[in-house]
Amino acid sequence: MITLQNIVLPDLDICAEQLVYARLNDNCAMDYAQSSLVFAPGGKATFDTYFNSFTLKKWAQNTAIEDLLFEIEGTGTVAIEVFHAPGNGSWSLSRSQVVTLKSGVPETVDLTSLLAEDDLGLVYFGLKALSDATVGAMRFMSSAEPASWPKLAVSVTTFKREAAVEKTVARVESFIDSYVYGNNLHIFVVDNGQSADIQSCAHTTYIPNDNLGGAGGFSRGLLEAENAGFTHVLFTDDDASFSTESLHRTYVYLALAQDERTAVAGAMINNQHKWQLWENGASFDRGCKPQYHGLDLRDIGALHGMEIETSSTPDPNLYGGWWFFAFPIKQAKFYPFPFFVRGDDVSFSLANDFKVCVLGGVASFQDGFVEKESPMTWYLDLRSHLAHHLQLESMDVGALRTAKIGVWFVLRNFIRFHYETIEACHLAIEDVMQGPQFFDANKDMAERRGRIKAITHAEVFTSMMQGEKRLPMRRRPIAQKWRLALSRITLNGHLIPFYGRLGPRVAVEARDKGIVGMAWGAREITYIDSVRELSYTTKIEQLRGLKLLLKTAKLSIDLVRRYPELVAEYRKTYPEIAAKSYWEDVYATNSKEAGSDDPA
Repeated sequence: MITLQNIVLPDLDICAEQLVYARLNDNCAMDYAQSSLVFAPGGKATFDTYFNSFTLKKWAQNTAIEDLLFEIEGTGTVAIEVFHAPGNGSWSLSRSQVVTLKSGVPETVDLTSLLAEDDLGLVYFGLKALSDATVGAMRFMSSAEPASWPKLAVSVTTFKREAAVEKTVARVESFIDSYVYGNNLHIFVVDNGQSADIQSCAHTTYIPNDNLGGAGGFSRGLLEAENAGFTHVLFTDDDASFSTESLHRTYVYLALAQDERTAVAGAMINNQHKWQLWENGASFDRGCKPQYHGLDLRDIGALHGMEIETSSTPDPNLYGGWWFFAFPIKQAKFYPFPFFVRGDDVSFSLANDFKVCVLGGVASFQDGFVEKESPMTWYLDLRSHLAHHLQLESMDVGALRTAKIGVWFVLRNFIRFHYETIEACHLAIEDVMQGPQFFDANKDMAERRGRIKAITHAEVFTSMMQGEKRLPMRRRPIAQKWRLALSRITLNGHLIPFYGRLGPRVAVEARDKGIVGMAWGAREITYIDSVRELSYTTKIEQLRGLKLLLKTAKLSIDLVRRYPELVAEYRKTYPEIAAKSYWEDVYATNSKEAGSDDPA
């Protein structure tokens, strides 16, 4: 029998939000040390949760399972209740079975008949203790057998995060060592900083690498995995905080998938609020659009809706972030484009013919992107956004719409007085108009990183000043229609003489700085980080802002004028640069250069 999905309890090192794992009454408690549930009579546990409900529709439609069983181990007498939650219609109790559990003797409930339901939906179960009881392992199982077991390479790219990557590798190594399919898994650690204390061993290959960003690091991992005969690769971050159960579910789903194009994109959960989804995959169309952003994973109704919707035909522009993205090497016609970072995962997903799927409970916990924003990240984002629409025929939206992407990037920062970011955005447009050879010549981004750092002074977090702590915190965007209209007409005060002395000073939490409405009507905005220790302030500079808008218009006109030739150049060159042979040449050249400096 194959375990499709284990029931998991919170891993206190990753997430302690109990309600995304199980719902317990007062007569049931979790024993974290033993990874078990302890019941007094009358104790109840329900698993209609993000990490433990079973999306019947995804597994039945996309894999080769023909039967489904639920297995439980423990001691004591319990009632097992299995619930079926279809996509449309009432949720119902599908099974109810009282069992007396004995140590070492699993009890099984046959759920195969649910596979014949017209409306598949979700399956989840509950337990009611009729005596003192302890419940340990629980799992959904099938007798299905894959045509062949995948060989999965876990490719981790790291740069100067020694403690994080060492912890991640140790956790995954420990999992592989005891995993029933462990012989088919291997870790490749590509160290762009060449600083991590990781030794190659039976389960891990350590690869010191030049710093060519995520694109270069993951390309190196893919290259090594393909040359070593692996069939699939999982791209993941050095600080990846995911349960190893995510790795198991992904591996088995890939093994049983009927479509050889199947890839699995892990969700991202906000590290600040570990019950809140950042995205469950994302779609790209003139911008990155996180799917189900902000969804409360404790809300079973919202969770059910998301799982049903994501069981249908996926958005053709769906892509997976490289904090957790597993794919078949055979379908990777194109390797990553040398973006350094930002946009490489979008391009890779959209250029290749993957069928991107999202699975319940397959997720990584990460810090949100908003607090990480800087002139550098805006430069990288805009550069890749424009390049996607120039490179990929499926992304073609025409000259005007492509130019409007840059205008929109600028306007969002203009309203918030992020003038340094606007200068970085201008540089991004100029660099894209140099053509694809710019990306080839700037794989390491060394010159651009230095240049953008040199123009970044105000828009960087520093220690918070005492006076900033007393500023009024703006909690929501301006609601009054007349104030909003006045702010828009005057370009947020840029057209009002001496507005730099007239408007209010406000404070905004850094997590809300992406909400443009927070800036309307202010003359000075202080952004404060989540722990209220760091901040930075932007102020209206009317002449500077208007000059930057004028330059934006000139660059946009130039981009529209040159659009046909840029499209032709990018599409001709993309297959050459986003190619396995390209990265083989890069690393062959780098190896020779490194060898020439070797004293030996």
